[in-house]
Amino acid sequence: MQPTLLVLAAGMGSRFGGLKQMEPVGPNGEWILDYSVLDASRAGFGKIVFVIRREMEAVFRRLTESKYSGTIELAYAFQDKSDTPIAIPNIEERQKPWGTGHAVYAARQHLEAPFAVINADDFYGADAFQTLASFLTDASQQAATQTYGLVGYRLCNTLSEHGTVSRGVCQTTADGALISIEEHTEIGYRADKTISARNEAGEALSLSPDTLVSLNCWGFPAGWATELEPLFKRFLEERGSEAKSEFYLPAAVDQLIKSGNARTLALPCDSRWLGVTYREDLPSVREAIAQLHAKGAY
Repeated sequence: MQPTLLVLAAGMGSRFGGLKQMEPVGPNGEWILDYSVLDASRAGFGKIVFVIRREMEAVFRRLTESKYSGTIELAYAFQDKSDTPIAIPNIEERQKPWGTGHAVYAARQHLEAPFAVINADDFYGADAFQTLASFLTDASQQAATQTYGLVGYRLCNTLSEHGTVSRGVCQTTADGALISIEEHTEIGYRADKTISARNEAGEALSLSPDTLVSLNCWGFPAGWATELEPLFKRFLEERGSEAKSEFYLPAAVDQLIKSGNARTLALPCDSRWLGVTYREDLPSVREAIAQLHAKGAY
């Protein structure tokens, strides 16, 4: 069975100031998403599921179907704040859905094959998709239904010069198995080029440039999205009343690892990550992609 690529595209790019998923970055007007679709199809993925907001459907379908229909199977799932396993009082006061874990949960009916998860506005590189496809089609790995894969990146290769970012900071064993993932926020360069951050407890700290971080580039077995429901339910029971709380995918995986119910492998990847968090990031991303075109990668 060919693996599925799940693309998280519901974010509206508030820090960037628009629909950054559709911002031209390639020399012929390509989106970052175009490179992900091309790299995934080359690697052997057979289906792409886009998680979007309902109000984006018409324009998103028109644009993606005109680009990708006939190349790879397409499907769409909708991330709605009301799509929850339990009722949430005063949910109308909440402005946004529940984060990346909720986005995967929203696509649960489309994930009958082993699947990868990526962000629509991140450039992961061809090697990331080849690595994920190999992992997801490895019979021995998929037989171990509680074994997941994470493509990790060095922190220094994922930062913006124009503002702070959030990243899932990973701890691993010597053989590459994840011990934990902790969401860190306000990650950015200080004036002396060291890297500052805040952990989940809100404590300020420094991070090494070589810190392994998650950029929501994951591989999961078929049907895994159902594993999220009890975790999401517990999250909502504890934090559903908070107007801005988010159910992060890395945090959900971290809970499963710590409970002894899952093992996640950090998958080696040689690709360079590129991202447009702020509009000021665009020139450097466009330059890097132009260099890949010049080398014949695209």
